[in-house]
Amino acid sequence: MALPGFSQMPRQVKPAFPELFSEFQNIRDFSMTSNGTVIYFTAQSLLEEVSLIVQATKKGDSWKTQVLLTPSGKYKDLEPFLAPDGLKLYFASNRPLDNTAEAKKDFDIWYLERKSISEYWSEPKNIGAVINSEFNEFYPSVSTNGNLYFTSDRTGGNGKDDIYKSEWNLSSYKTPVSLSDSINTDGYEFNAFISPKEDFLIFSGYNREDGVGSGDLYISTKLKNGDWGLSKNLGKGINSDKMDYCPFVDFKTNTLYFTSKRSNIKAQEFQNIQEFKSALFISENGLSKIYKTSLQNILNLEL
Repeated sequence: MALPGFSQMPRQVKPAFPELFSEFQNIRDFSMTSNGTVIYFTAQSLLEEVSLIVQATKKGDSWKTQVLLTPSGKYKDLEPFLAPDGLKLYFASNRPLDNTAEAKKDFDIWYLERKSISEYWSEPKNIGAVINSEFNEFYPSVSTNGNLYFTSDRTGGNGKDDIYKSEWNLSSYKTPVSLSDSINTDGYEFNAFISPKEDFLIFSGYNREDGVGSGDLYISTKLKNGDWGLSKNLGKGINSDKMDYCPFVDFKTNTLYFTSKRSNIKAQEFQNIQEFKSALFISENGLSKIYKTSLQNILNLEL
């Protein structure tokens, strides 16, 4: 793979799976199988009191949806990430460590596992104390070699939220390390997608000086010496003036998916109530929704 760099191609962002996602209000966090027939996403109530993970399976030209974890809704489950081999599904949750407890805890990284892609998922398993702490852990993303990237607000990092990496040594995870200041700042960095080969990282940075909106998507590429290159804003062709976050890349279709709260509702004079109703239900109406763009609109990749 060539060193990624910015493409000069026109950038175009479109709603992803609009018919499927129209069944829900707030949609965020997206992952999918390599063949594109099963997707996992987070569905939330308008004020995010309820947050659960939905599995959608393609049957012909339609999608069948079901709650992934049942029962669901008492605790917040979100941010599913399917491992490259399809045998583990990671997610974040504030559920208690065992079924006998009732109280919510801080957010931890959890996972489901299966022996083959034709089998059912296991019960949720907490990933353990090397990764999880007394602070919050969010947005797991795993490379082909098992290395885990995630967000945490634990102490000892560069800022308020940092992106961490924990190396997998074939039997256990090593102590997580905050990524370099090429990525992390004294502000908020979160929701990192690591490429399977660990050669680039797409993540969100909040309210940076070079930002387009409140939260923007950035990219950092791995240098020849193993360090991370200085992160770059993906620009106005991708980012909006609202929150843009939760990236996921499907390499089979060369597509970047991400969540955005972008809005195209403008102050204007309405002639009747129907015009007003129509304006509220356009695609870009400020609610969290999944969008997509060609990866070639961002990177010059030899895929």
